[in-house]
Amino acid sequence: MSDFANINDTAKIPKFIADLDGRATLPQNTVPEILIVTGMSGAGRSRAAATLEDLGWYVIDNLPPRLLQAMSRLITPAGSVQKLACVVDVRSRDFFLELVDVLHSLHESCVDYRIIYLDASDEELVRRYESVRRPHPLQGEGTLLQGIRRERETLRELRNRADTVIDTTNLSVHDLARKIRSNVASETQAKVSFTVMSFGFKYGIPLDADHVADVRFVPNPYWVSELRHLNGKDRPVRDFVLNVDGARTFAQKYADLLAGLVDGYEHELKPYVTVAVGCTGGKHRSVAIAEEISRLLRERGIAVRTLHRDLGRE
Repeated sequence: MSDFANINDTAKIPKFIADLDGRATLPQNTVPEILIVTGMSGAGRSRAAATLEDLGWYVIDNLPPRLLQAMSRLITPAGSVQKLACVVDVRSRDFFLELVDVLHSLHESCVDYRIIYLDASDEELVRRYESVRRPHPLQGEGTLLQGIRRERETLRELRNRADTVIDTTNLSVHDLARKIRSNVASETQAKVSFTVMSFGFKYGIPLDADHVADVRFVPNPYWVSELRHLNGKDRPVRDFVLNVDGARTFAQKYADLLAGLVDGYEHELKPYVTVAVGCTGGKHRSVAIAEEISRLLRERGIAVRTLHRDLGRE
Protein backbone atom coordinates (compact mmCIF):
# COMPACT_ATOMS: atom_id res chain seq x y z
CA MET A 1 0.00 0.00 0.00
CA SER A 2 1.37 3.45 -0.90
CA ASP A 3 2.38 6.02 1.69
CA PHE A 4 -0.49 8.19 0.55
CA ALA A 5 -2.96 5.46 1.45
CA ASN A 6 -1.97 6.02 5.10
CA ILE A 7 -2.28 9.78 4.88
CA ASN A 8 -4.82 9.97 7.68
CA ASP A 9 -2.19 8.65 10.09
CA THR A 10 0.28 11.45 9.42
CA ALA A 11 0.64 14.72 11.27
CA LYS A 12 0.09 16.70 8.10
CA ILE A 13 -3.69 16.36 8.02
CA PRO A 14 -4.46 18.41 11.17
CA LYS A 15 -2.46 21.33 9.76
CA PHE A 16 -4.17 20.83 6.41
CA ILE A 17 -7.56 21.14 8.09
CA ALA A 18 -6.66 23.92 10.50
CA ASP A 19 -5.30 26.12 7.74
CA LEU A 20 -8.60 25.98 5.90
CA ASP A 21 -10.27 27.85 8.75
CA GLY A 22 -8.02 30.83 8.08
CA ARG A 23 -9.08 31.32 4.48
CA ALA A 24 -10.26 34.87 4.09
CA THR A 25 -13.25 35.92 2.04
CA LEU A 26 -12.03 37.25 -1.27
CA PRO A 27 -13.46 40.27 -3.04
CA GLN A 28 -15.96 39.49 -5.77
CA ASN A 29 -15.18 40.03 -9.47
CA THR A 30 -11.43 40.06 -8.88
CA VAL A 31 -9.31 39.15 -11.87
CA PRO A 32 -7.82 36.61 -12.34
CA GLU A 33 -10.45 34.07 -11.37
CA ILE A 34 -9.69 30.44 -10.56
CA LEU A 35 -12.25 27.74 -9.97
CA ILE A 36 -11.02 24.66 -8.12
CA VAL A 37 -13.03 21.50 -8.76
CA THR A 38 -12.40 18.75 -6.26
CA GLY A 39 -14.23 16.00 -4.39
CA MET A 40 -14.71 12.27 -4.41
CA SER A 41 -13.30 10.17 -7.21
CA GLY A 42 -16.16 9.02 -9.41
CA ALA A 43 -18.47 11.86 -8.36
CA GLY A 44 -18.43 13.56 -11.78
CA ARG A 45 -15.33 15.73 -12.01
CA SER A 46 -14.77 14.89 -15.69
CA ARG A 47 -18.31 15.94 -16.61
CA ALA A 48 -17.89 19.13 -14.58
CA ALA A 49 -14.65 19.89 -16.42
CA ALA A 50 -16.31 19.37 -19.82
CA THR A 51 -19.17 21.69 -18.85
CA LEU A 52 -16.75 24.40 -17.77
CA GLU A 53 -14.93 24.12 -21.09
CA ASP A 54 -18.25 24.67 -22.87
CA LEU A 55 -18.69 27.83 -20.79
CA GLY A 56 -15.36 29.21 -21.95
CA TRP A 57 -13.17 28.24 -18.99
CA TYR A 58 -9.61 27.06 -19.56
CA VAL A 59 -9.64 23.70 -17.79
CA ILE A 60 -6.65 21.74 -16.49
CA ASP A 61 -7.28 18.26 -15.11
CA ASN A 62 -5.24 16.66 -12.30
CA LEU A 63 -3.06 19.72 -11.75
CA PRO A 64 -0.61 19.50 -8.82
CA PRO A 65 -1.68 22.32 -6.46
CA ARG A 66 1.79 23.86 -6.37
CA LEU A 67 1.33 24.84 -10.03
CA LEU A 68 -1.82 26.89 -9.36
CA GLN A 69 0.21 29.96 -8.50
CA ALA A 70 2.20 29.75 -11.72
CA MET A 71 -0.92 29.18 -13.81
CA SER A 72 -2.62 32.22 -12.28
CA ARG A 73 0.05 34.44 -13.83
CA LEU A 74 -1.18 33.44 -17.28
CA ILE A 75 -4.59 35.00 -16.65
CA THR A 76 -5.03 38.62 -17.72
CA PRO A 77 -8.20 40.63 -18.37
CA ALA A 78 -7.29 41.08 -22.03
CA GLY A 79 -5.60 37.72 -22.51
CA SER A 80 -6.86 34.52 -24.09
CA VAL A 81 -7.12 32.89 -20.64
CA GLN A 82 -9.40 34.88 -18.34
CA LYS A 83 -11.11 32.08 -16.38
CA LEU A 84 -9.09 29.11 -15.18
CA ALA A 85 -10.63 25.92 -13.78
CA CYS A 86 -8.40 23.31 -12.18
CA VAL A 87 -9.43 19.79 -11.24
CA VAL A 88 -7.47 18.99 -8.08
CA ASP A 89 -7.94 15.70 -6.23
CA VAL A 90 -6.22 12.79 -4.55
CA ARG A 91 -4.77 11.54 -7.84
CA SER A 92 -2.03 14.12 -7.32
CA ARG A 93 -1.03 12.13 -4.24
CA ASP A 94 1.27 13.94 -1.78
CA PHE A 95 1.01 17.12 -3.84
CA PHE A 96 -2.58 17.37 -2.62
CA LEU A 97 -1.33 18.23 0.87
CA GLU A 98 0.08 21.50 -0.49
CA LEU A 99 -3.35 22.77 -1.51
CA VAL A 100 -4.02 24.94 1.54
CA ASP A 101 -0.65 26.68 1.41
CA VAL A 102 -1.23 27.37 -2.26
CA LEU A 103 -4.69 28.81 -1.56
CA HIS A 104 -3.18 31.20 0.97
CA SER A 105 -0.62 32.28 -1.62
CA LEU A 106 -3.35 32.91 -4.16
CA HIS A 107 -5.22 35.07 -1.68
CA GLU A 108 -2.12 37.09 -0.87
CA SER A 109 -1.63 37.64 -4.60
CA CYS A 110 -5.22 38.96 -4.92
CA VAL A 111 -6.27 35.99 -7.02
CA ASP A 112 -9.96 35.21 -6.60
CA TYR A 113 -10.86 31.53 -6.32
CA ARG A 114 -13.81 29.33 -5.51
CA ILE A 115 -14.03 25.65 -4.58
CA ILE A 116 -16.70 23.31 -5.94
CA TYR A 117 -16.79 19.93 -4.21
CA LEU A 118 -18.49 16.96 -5.89
CA ASP A 119 -19.79 14.14 -3.73
CA ALA A 120 -21.90 10.99 -3.98
CA SER A 121 -22.96 8.18 -1.65
CA ASP A 122 -20.63 5.25 -1.05
CA GLU A 123 -23.13 2.89 -2.67
CA GLU A 124 -23.33 5.00 -5.83
CA LEU A 125 -19.55 5.37 -6.05
CA VAL A 126 -19.13 1.60 -5.76
CA ARG A 127 -21.67 1.10 -8.53
CA ARG A 128 -19.90 3.57 -10.79
CA TYR A 129 -16.48 2.08 -10.22
CA GLU A 130 -17.75 -1.43 -10.81
CA SER A 131 -19.38 -0.33 -14.07
CA VAL A 132 -16.05 0.98 -15.44
CA ARG A 133 -13.98 -1.79 -13.81
CA ARG A 134 -11.25 0.49 -12.54
CA PRO A 135 -9.61 0.54 -9.10
CA HIS A 136 -10.06 3.45 -6.73
CA PRO A 137 -6.90 5.62 -6.47
CA LEU A 138 -6.68 4.99 -2.71
CA GLN A 139 -7.72 1.34 -2.83
CA GLY A 140 -4.19 -0.03 -2.68
CA GLU A 141 -4.26 -3.65 -1.48
CA GLY A 142 -7.65 -3.16 0.15
CA THR A 143 -11.20 -3.24 -1.18
CA LEU A 144 -12.94 -0.66 -3.34
CA LEU A 145 -15.15 0.41 -0.46
CA GLN A 146 -12.13 0.85 1.81
CA GLY A 147 -10.54 3.14 -0.76
CA ILE A 148 -13.70 5.22 -1.01
CA ARG A 149 -13.99 5.55 2.76
CA ARG A 150 -10.31 6.45 3.08
CA GLU A 151 -10.74 9.20 0.51
CA ARG A 152 -13.91 10.48 2.18
CA GLU A 153 -12.14 10.78 5.51
CA THR A 154 -9.18 12.52 3.91
CA LEU A 155 -11.43 15.10 2.27
CA ARG A 156 -14.03 15.42 5.03
CA GLU A 157 -13.06 18.86 6.30
CA LEU A 158 -12.28 20.16 2.83
CA ARG A 159 -15.86 19.29 1.90
CA ASN A 160 -17.10 21.33 4.83
CA ARG A 161 -15.06 24.35 3.73
CA ALA A 162 -16.03 24.24 0.04
CA ASP A 163 -17.96 27.19 -1.41
CA THR A 164 -20.36 24.81 -3.19
CA VAL A 165 -21.07 21.12 -2.55
CA ILE A 166 -22.92 19.17 -5.25
CA ASP A 167 -24.22 15.70 -4.40
CA THR A 168 -24.36 13.78 -7.68
CA THR A 169 -25.84 10.56 -6.28
CA ASN A 170 -29.17 10.98 -8.04
CA LEU A 171 -28.05 13.29 -10.85
CA SER A 172 -27.71 12.34 -14.50
CA VAL A 173 -24.75 13.73 -16.40
CA HIS A 174 -27.07 16.37 -17.86
CA ASP A 175 -28.40 17.31 -14.41
CA LEU A 176 -24.84 17.75 -13.17
CA ALA A 177 -24.00 19.95 -16.16
CA ARG A 178 -27.01 22.13 -15.34
CA LYS A 179 -25.88 22.41 -11.70
CA ILE A 180 -22.40 23.49 -12.77
CA ARG A 181 -23.81 26.03 -15.20
CA SER A 182 -26.12 27.52 -12.57
CA ASN A 183 -23.18 27.89 -10.16
CA VAL A 184 -20.63 29.50 -12.46
CA ALA A 185 -22.41 31.14 -15.41
CA SER A 186 -22.56 34.92 -15.08
CA GLU A 187 -25.79 36.83 -15.50
CA THR A 188 -24.49 38.46 -18.69
CA GLN A 189 -23.12 35.29 -20.25
CA ALA A 190 -24.87 34.25 -23.43
CA LYS A 191 -26.96 31.15 -22.73
CA VAL A 192 -27.31 30.05 -26.36
CA SER A 193 -25.57 31.44 -29.42
CA PHE A 194 -26.73 31.12 -33.00
CA THR A 195 -24.76 30.87 -36.22
CA VAL A 196 -26.87 32.09 -39.14
CA MET A 197 -25.30 30.82 -42.35
CA SER A 198 -26.31 31.59 -45.93
CA PHE A 199 -25.69 28.92 -48.56
CA GLY A 200 -26.54 27.88 -52.10
CA PHE A 201 -28.63 24.76 -52.63
CA LYS A 202 -26.64 23.94 -55.76
CA TYR A 203 -23.59 23.43 -53.53
CA GLY A 204 -25.41 21.26 -51.02
CA ILE A 205 -27.09 21.79 -47.65
CA PRO A 206 -24.61 22.42 -44.77
CA LEU A 207 -24.03 19.16 -42.90
CA ASP A 208 -23.96 20.87 -39.51
CA ALA A 209 -27.26 22.76 -39.90
CA ASP A 210 -29.82 22.42 -37.09
CA HIS A 211 -32.41 24.42 -39.06
CA VAL A 212 -32.69 24.90 -42.82
CA ALA A 213 -34.72 27.76 -44.31
CA ASP A 214 -35.49 27.92 -48.04
CA VAL A 215 -35.86 31.50 -49.34
CA ARG A 216 -36.22 30.62 -53.01
CA PHE A 217 -39.79 31.94 -52.85
CA VAL A 218 -38.23 35.40 -53.33
CA PRO A 219 -37.61 36.49 -56.97
CA ASN A 220 -33.93 36.04 -57.83
CA PRO A 221 -31.95 39.33 -58.16
CA TYR A 222 -29.59 37.43 -60.46
CA TRP A 223 -32.06 38.07 -63.26
CA VAL A 224 -31.92 41.84 -62.69
CA SER A 225 -28.96 43.08 -64.68
CA GLU A 226 -28.23 45.98 -62.28
CA LEU A 227 -28.07 43.59 -59.32
CA ARG A 228 -26.42 40.49 -60.78
CA HIS A 229 -22.84 41.59 -59.98
CA LEU A 230 -23.77 42.59 -56.39
CA ASN A 231 -24.53 40.36 -53.39
CA GLY A 232 -26.99 40.32 -50.53
CA LYS A 233 -24.81 42.51 -48.32
CA ASP A 234 -25.09 45.37 -50.79
CA ARG A 235 -27.93 47.76 -50.07
CA PRO A 236 -29.61 47.61 -53.52
CA VAL A 237 -29.88 43.81 -53.31
CA ARG A 238 -30.95 43.88 -49.67
CA ASP A 239 -33.70 46.40 -50.40
CA PHE A 240 -34.84 44.41 -53.44
CA VAL A 241 -35.08 41.18 -51.45
CA LEU A 242 -36.69 42.56 -48.29
CA ASN A 243 -39.23 44.65 -50.18
CA VAL A 244 -40.68 41.56 -51.85
CA ASP A 245 -44.09 40.74 -50.36
CA GLY A 246 -43.62 38.27 -47.51
CA ALA A 247 -39.80 38.44 -47.31
CA ARG A 248 -39.53 40.82 -44.39
CA THR A 249 -42.38 39.04 -42.60
CA PHE A 250 -40.62 35.71 -43.14
CA ALA A 251 -37.42 37.02 -41.54
CA GLN A 252 -39.38 38.50 -38.64
CA LYS A 253 -41.36 35.35 -37.92
CA TYR A 254 -38.30 33.13 -38.30
CA ALA A 255 -36.38 35.26 -35.81
CA ASP A 256 -39.36 35.07 -33.45
CA LEU A 257 -39.34 31.29 -33.79
CA LEU A 258 -35.63 31.00 -33.01
CA ALA A 259 -35.86 33.39 -30.07
CA GLY A 260 -38.60 31.22 -28.61
CA LEU A 261 -36.32 28.19 -28.67
CA VAL A 262 -33.52 29.67 -26.55
CA ASP A 263 -34.82 28.47 -23.17
CA GLY A 264 -35.39 24.96 -24.52
CA TYR A 265 -31.92 24.74 -26.00
CA GLU A 266 -30.43 26.01 -22.75
CA HIS A 267 -32.30 23.40 -20.72
CA GLU A 268 -31.16 20.64 -23.07
CA LEU A 269 -27.54 21.88 -22.85
CA LYS A 270 -27.24 22.80 -26.52
CA PRO A 271 -25.40 26.14 -26.43
CA TYR A 272 -24.61 26.38 -30.16
CA VAL A 273 -27.28 26.33 -32.88
CA THR A 274 -26.67 26.62 -36.63
CA VAL A 275 -29.38 28.05 -38.87
CA ALA A 276 -28.82 27.61 -42.62
CA VAL A 277 -30.63 30.00 -44.98
CA GLY A 278 -30.52 28.85 -48.59
CA CYS A 279 -31.21 30.16 -52.08
CA THR A 280 -29.99 28.81 -55.41
CA GLY A 281 -26.44 30.12 -55.48
CA GLY A 282 -25.94 31.56 -51.98
CA LYS A 283 -25.14 35.06 -53.28
CA HIS A 284 -28.22 37.28 -53.15
CA ARG A 285 -31.44 36.18 -51.40
CA SER A 286 -29.99 33.91 -48.71
CA VAL A 287 -27.32 36.46 -47.82
CA ALA A 288 -29.78 39.32 -47.45
CA ILE A 289 -32.27 37.34 -45.37
CA ALA A 290 -29.55 35.74 -43.21
CA GLU A 291 -28.29 39.22 -42.40
CA GLU A 292 -31.81 40.35 -41.54
CA ILE A 293 -32.51 37.37 -39.29
CA SER A 294 -29.20 37.95 -37.51
CA ARG A 295 -30.04 41.61 -36.96
CA LEU A 296 -33.42 40.77 -35.50
CA LEU A 297 -31.94 38.19 -33.13
CA ARG A 298 -29.30 40.66 -31.92
CA GLU A 299 -32.07 43.16 -31.16
CA ARG A 300 -33.42 40.54 -28.74
CA GLY A 301 -30.06 40.30 -26.98
CA ILE A 302 -29.22 36.90 -28.46
CA ALA A 303 -25.62 36.12 -29.39
CA VAL A 304 -25.31 35.66 -33.15
CA ARG A 305 -22.57 35.30 -35.71
CA THR A 306 -23.32 35.47 -39.43
CA LEU A 307 -21.50 33.42 -42.08
CA HIS A 308 -21.91 33.30 -45.84
CA ARG A 309 -20.63 29.92 -46.92
CA ASP A 310 -20.89 30.25 -50.68
CA LEU A 311 -20.48 33.98 -51.19
CA GLY A 312 -17.87 34.54 -53.90
CA ARG A 313 -17.99 30.95 -55.02
CA GLU A 314 -19.87 31.58 -58.26
